[in-house]
Amino acid sequence: MGKFFGFILLWNLLGNPFLAIIVIVIVAYALERRFIGLTPSILKPLRRNRRLSAVRRELDGHPHDTRSKLEAARLYLEKKRYKQAHDYLEQVLPVMDESAEVMVELGLCKLKLGDSREGEALIVQGLERNPRVHYGDPYLWLSEANMTAHPDKSLRYLEELREVHSSSCEAYYRMGQLYESMGNKEAARDAYEQTRRIYRGLPKYKRKSERRWALLSSLKRV
Repeated sequence: MGKFFGFILLWNLLGNPFLAIIVIVIVAYALERRFIGLTPSILKPLRRNRRLSAVRRELDGHPHDTRSKLEAARLYLEKKRYKQAHDYLEQVLPVMDESAEVMVELGLCKLKLGDSREGEALIVQGLERNPRVHYGDPYLWLSEANMTAHPDKSLRYLEELREVHSSSCEAYYRMGQLYESMGNKEAARDAYEQTRRIYRGLPKYKRKSERRWALLSSLKRV
């Protein structure tokens, strides 16, 4: 009822019902992004594309700049353009061969491009150097890649993630999804409950970035 009166008030103020609806949608979206975060950001892809264009211009003038190549690769990863990211990371790894992050990122690209053996080997090597790299997500990448052909190996990677005990709500939510797809409903429930438990233990400044996964886990319980 309050929403209806709010709509009527905006209609009277703006003199146009369609404009009133647009204002309500914009306000609702802004509030959802501010306090919940389930909807995708409209501005983030635009900012990412602008930054990628700037980085590529930098590389045109300085083609051997490793820092710019790495940034370009990660921007392409965010866009899920794995071939472009792969090509940059292949150039970066010989220079940053001690970086666990670069190893697992290149491994992910190879997994997505169909080179499962080399991709898995690189991710495992990166995890050996830093088991907490990317907050445990590489274990999920490996589990998902092996889910159909090697379900036992897939489960083993999930258990290794449990041992690392990542504080990432997203990691445990995705773990629940993988268990659910395997038909292990009890393990999926445990993973979703762990997501909510981790969220409740987070400091306030950290909760906003993890709220999405806690809410999605609660919906799974419903």
